[in-house]
Amino acid sequence: MAGIGVQNLPCSERKQTSAGSLIARNTCKATRQETSKVSTSTAVSAISHPEGWHTIQWRHHHRQVRKLQVRIAKATSDKQWRRVKSLQRMLVHSFSAKALAVKRVTENPGRRTPGVDRQTWSTPESKWKAIFQLSRTGYKPLPLRRIYIPKSNGKSRPLGIPAMRDRAMQALWLLALDPVAESTSDRNSYGFRPLRSTADATGQIFNCLGNRNMAEWVLEGDIKGCFDNISHNWLLENIPMDRQILRKWLKAGFMDKGIFYATGSGTPQGGL
Repeated sequence: MAGIGVQNLPCSERKQTSAGSLIARNTCKATRQETSKVSTSTAVSAISHPEGWHTIQWRHHHRQVRKLQVRIAKATSDKQWRRVKSLQRMLVHSFSAKALAVKRVTENPGRRTPGVDRQTWSTPESKWKAIFQLSRTGYKPLPLRRIYIPKSNGKSRPLGIPAMRDRAMQALWLLALDPVAESTSDRNSYGFRPLRSTADATGQIFNCLGNRNMAEWVLEGDIKGCFDNISHNWLLENIPMDRQILRKWLKAGFMDKGIFYATGSGTPQGGL
């Protein structure tokens, strides 16, 4: 049995009843300080560990995220929107989702294209540290870096390039939004959908037009300036995600030749 003494009492019970009991108070204070130092030291050590990226068990984290996504999809199908929100919050705060978000933006074709801060995450240490930077607290996205790419008609298409951290935050929330979108989208919609391709769209067209009694006309349409004129208010009212984060993305603005431009409407092309 442990001995009864000052060191075994909770801090709240170690009140000074004599001059000698001041030792107990100092011991308690020192213990709290040491515990705080150990916790801080452990956190700093974990963040700065250069080999941490190579120790990540990706298969395990894919499974963890997939389980939450299935639950989000089920809640969406049941129209349990509070549960959807709760599960999304759980997902975007998880280490698994944050790690996969960083992995995505550091392995896609645009990984070497920096944003306005000119930073890229090219080393294992920078990727590992980036996981711990994906936090809602104090998050403020940087303006997009405007670049122009040539179009087939001789004109240029503007693209907005987010900073790496902002791309990773977008990838993180995409993991939470995909299950909702896939549960509610039109089954014949193929653009910007995971695991769908132009071959799938072609196959569906063949099924619709392959018989004599099927439709005879195909209509092609285009919404002029679609991305440039999307209403921010509509997005904030209808996209099922953290509105504060979404508003910050929409209002981040962009830099073009060193000049900042605010954004009042539209969504940029160039992010996730």
